[in-house]
Amino acid sequence: MFYPMTIAGLERKLPLCRVNDALYIGAFVILGDAKLTVACAAELLTRAPEYDYIVTAEAKGIPLAHEMARQAGDDVYIIARKNPKLYMRDVFSVNVRSITTDGDQTLYLDGDDAARMRGKRILLVDDVISTGESIRSLAELVHKAGGTIVGTMAILAEGDAQKRDDIIYLEPLPLFHADGTPIA
Repeated sequence: MFYPMTIAGLERKLPLCRVNDALYIGAFVILGDAKLTVACAAELLTRAPEYDYIVTAEAKGIPLAHEMARQAGDDVYIIARKNPKLYMRDVFSVNVRSITTDGDQTLYLDGDDAARMRGKRILLVDDVISTGESIRSLAELVHKAGGTIVGTMAILAEGDAQKRDDIIYLEPLPLFHADGTPIA
């Protein structure tokens, strides 16, 4: 089963994936889709508020954040990592529970990135916002670092995220019944 969509002017068919017996989601994977990444970044930038740094969570938001920064002429964008790395110093973290990942996760921020964000305008970006838990965790990291969030953006808003007025997104993505029909 697939769900056809037009995203930033490009046609894509999202495979429907089982979450449980009654709930399926449309799997949107931007990784490896260079044409879609470029188009979505350009469209999101037309709607973006003024910011100093783009921040995203590892991993599917990385190509989007990179392309948005490249198109905007930004020298730096910031990634919250899923695991601390040896080169990271003064690391701090928050826990996150995402609909697309089994179990709890932790997001880690490098102390140098935190210092860079202090007192700056931060734009949060992700590929899909569904429950909002990943973005909430990113926001918590930004607040701990002393940054000010000026906007939250995603390519798709899934399910109830479509009703939120605090995110900017390109297209709505419904949730699905087991037979592939959208949940109203």
